[in-house]
Amino acid sequence: MKQQSAKLTYLKLRLPQRTWPEKVRRQRRSMNTYYSAFHFLILCLLLLINAPASSKCIIDTLPGFPGTLPFKLETGYIGVGEKDEVQLFYYFIQSENDPQRDPLILWLNGEPGCSGFSGLVYEIGPLGFDVEAFDGSLPSLVVNPYSWTKIASIIFIDSPAGTGFSYATTSQGYINSDNKTAEYNYSFLRKWLLNHPEFVKNRLYIAGDSYGGKIAPMVALEIAKGNEAGLKPRMLLQGYIVGNSRTDANKDDNEKVPYAHRMALISDEHFELANSSCHGEYVNPDSENIQCLYALQLVKECTSHISENHILEPKCKFMSPRLNISQPVQLSLEDDPVDLLSLSKKKSIYGAANYDYVTSYVWANNETVQEALHIKKGKITEWKRCNKSLSYEEDVPSVFEHHQLLNEKGFQALAYSGDHDMAVPYMSTLKWIRHLNLTLDEEWRPWTVDGQIAGYTMKYKNKQAELTFATVKGAGHTAPEYKPKQCFAMIKRWLSLYPL
Repeated sequence: MKQQSAKLTYLKLRLPQRTWPEKVRRQRRSMNTYYSAFHFLILCLLLLINAPASSKCIIDTLPGFPGTLPFKLETGYIGVGEKDEVQLFYYFIQSENDPQRDPLILWLNGEPGCSGFSGLVYEIGPLGFDVEAFDGSLPSLVVNPYSWTKIASIIFIDSPAGTGFSYATTSQGYINSDNKTAEYNYSFLRKWLLNHPEFVKNRLYIAGDSYGGKIAPMVALEIAKGNEAGLKPRMLLQGYIVGNSRTDANKDDNEKVPYAHRMALISDEHFELANSSCHGEYVNPDSENIQCLYALQLVKECTSHISENHILEPKCKFMSPRLNISQPVQLSLEDDPVDLLSLSKKKSIYGAANYDYVTSYVWANNETVQEALHIKKGKITEWKRCNKSLSYEEDVPSVFEHHQLLNEKGFQALAYSGDHDMAVPYMSTLKWIRHLNLTLDEEWRPWTVDGQIAGYTMKYKNKQAELTFATVKGAGHTAPEYKPKQCFAMIKRWLSLYPL
């Protein structure tokens, strides 16, 4: 009887639902639709509130380039900092090969304060300027056949704030340091990957040259710690790449005297006098050591008119705009390119190789170019390839420990050096590598491209990690700029896990 009573009650409750008129049913469906739409709007609002502050645009054409770009270019801003007060601008170029499987590289330029565009257009990106045709008007762009984007997707970032097109909404946002730059670059990458989830599963490498090579291992270590702490998204960091990189300013600069001797810029007698009297300390000598000071003066007299960024090039900036060092002649196309554009027609007189850096200044400050790149108006007054007036504190004297920790954690590393660079000599890179106490896996040997020696390489390893060192023969401070074909072969082999 209890079962029957329960059944009858159930029937009584169900009967009214089956006898509701059509009008009521329509009203119920309408209300359900309304509530569903309302919940959807609330969800969208929550996602919008929690989404990373960013903007991005796909660029199909660029002023100076004929037709449609033969690669996928995206530009945008990503906000970092407590209140997104720092807006970091970036150029993203998708791999021209297999973007789903090819690695993702975050590229950092140096100084600090040099735009990622410099790395894009002068070193490893798919475009370059037609310098021979440059007459002071809008420069023409040409395809770089040795772009690293043929094998990898690359993010070129303007970092820190005040670099390139990046800006801050507060004065505090323009106060930069090593630690802050590394932290913000990591924050940038996290937000970028949240906006580009299709690249979360790609192998990731952090790369940089010059001062960017100092920041690169710092960012890599931030990523490693973030992964260990369970921060999202988890990044598939494989390793890092540094080129003629700053590691420890004093130790890097201390190798300039031995390098000058090795490259026959100073005599045996000068070097022996400096070495014996200064006891190997050339950067901060004892002010009371008269013999050491005299020896260093002899060294200076022999090297002061040598271009540190490439010892075979003319020193003056207006002669060779690749250089970024103080000049005996106070003329600089980078500091005042408009007034000196006429010099581009006199390069044979001055013996200059080209005026590449002037072309970037003219191109990037063009209004139609900035519109094409979707640059926010009124945020910067003038684009500079390298901003030399940044407020920047070098609060990390040495990143040797960062290299050490990354190696202990099992990350792969490539350290390459243009062998004609005296700004950060290859000898200083080799010195910190040897102090990592790794096992030498491959002895010093030549590596070749098209049957010709492109440089020399060694490989070190421990139980988990490998570190490859390579010189690039004939290259200067920014090796891919001088030897693009050889550097493309180098990175292609290394990323493919092939021997150089």
